[in-house]
Amino acid sequence: VIKCKAAVAWEAGKPLSLEEVEVAPPKAHEVRIKIVATAVCHTDAYTLSGADPEGCFPVILGHEGAGIVESIGEGVTKVKPGDTVIPLYIPQCGECKFCKNPKTNLCQKIRITQGKGLMPDGTSRFTCKGKQIYHFMGTSTFSEYTVVADISVAKIDAAAPLDKVCLLGCGISTGYGAAINTAKVEPGSTCAVFGLGGVGLAVIMGCKTAGASRIIGIDLNKDKYTKAKEFGATECISPQDFKKPIQEVLVEMTDGGVDYSFECIGNVGVMRSALEACHKGWGVSVIVGVAAAGQEISTRPFQLVTGRTWKGTAFGGWKSVDSVPKLVTDYMSKKIKIDEFVTHTLPFDKINEAFELMHTGK
Repeated sequence: VIKCKAAVAWEAGKPLSLEEVEVAPPKAHEVRIKIVATAVCHTDAYTLSGADPEGCFPVILGHEGAGIVESIGEGVTKVKPGDTVIPLYIPQCGECKFCKNPKTNLCQKIRITQGKGLMPDGTSRFTCKGKQIYHFMGTSTFSEYTVVADISVAKIDAAAPLDKVCLLGCGISTGYGAAINTAKVEPGSTCAVFGLGGVGLAVIMGCKTAGASRIIGIDLNKDKYTKAKEFGATECISPQDFKKPIQEVLVEMTDGGVDYSFECIGNVGVMRSALEACHKGWGVSVIVGVAAAGQEISTRPFQLVTGRTWKGTAFGGWKSVDSVPKLVTDYMSKKIKIDEFVTHTLPFDKINEAFELMHTGK
């Protein structure tokens, strides 16, 4: 058993608490990882807020991490101690019908236990003050050591800077893949990206890589426009600057609507706007943001009858074990940006400050 520091969420709506936790050794087909760097994501904040129907407490959150394998359980063959890895919240077992289908990346092998905050055998590897602590998204990167299933690990280039590539654990991969894999943006197309946070910027990067000729960023926070343009946005607008609905503005700006739109916020009203901003006949709108529990999307069916397509994406459609090492390689060869996404680097004990920076859009 390893004793180390972890940021524990004891209950919903309260700040994280830095505690000493015990991390049990890995069982069969499990891997114990020393986490070197982790990022914070709105999904962590969403669960911490208490709005997540799958949220269980007390829990160690975090799902954008990178580290070094410390030890492995029996039967583990793909990684060994000392390997550099990224934990994956969507695993890839290679055996379930989802893994065998090229149309999806949603491996279901450990979905049920993962959703309950437990390892595949139905137990936890974390204890603190004599209490069992739940896992989160199968990763729990807000701990100096964590234990994950062996199908939830991608072995990556040992030379990669872990404080940067940890972002490939969720946000950057998700947005970039939404454009490349889910929408399949084509050269010369016109795109609209709603929400210019980390995921939105990654979508812009994907649209630009795919050869889009016009990329319109939409956000209420104008402080985000400069960064969006650095990533490839050709123009940025705020819905507050117009009297009419933003979808009408976009349809007028683009002679009938955009070819591709992306919702990167998790707001069901914006999801409707993003669909209705698409061009009749062929427009495709991708939902990337995660809305709160129980919310529903709506539009007039005529929007779809007249040729628009509404899609969703999780982790950008990447088959995780296969794709994450390639994304790291793409970063190392400067094909994709990561450094530019990092605004602040803080010591672990300032993790609550990191959440404040995220909530204020900084």
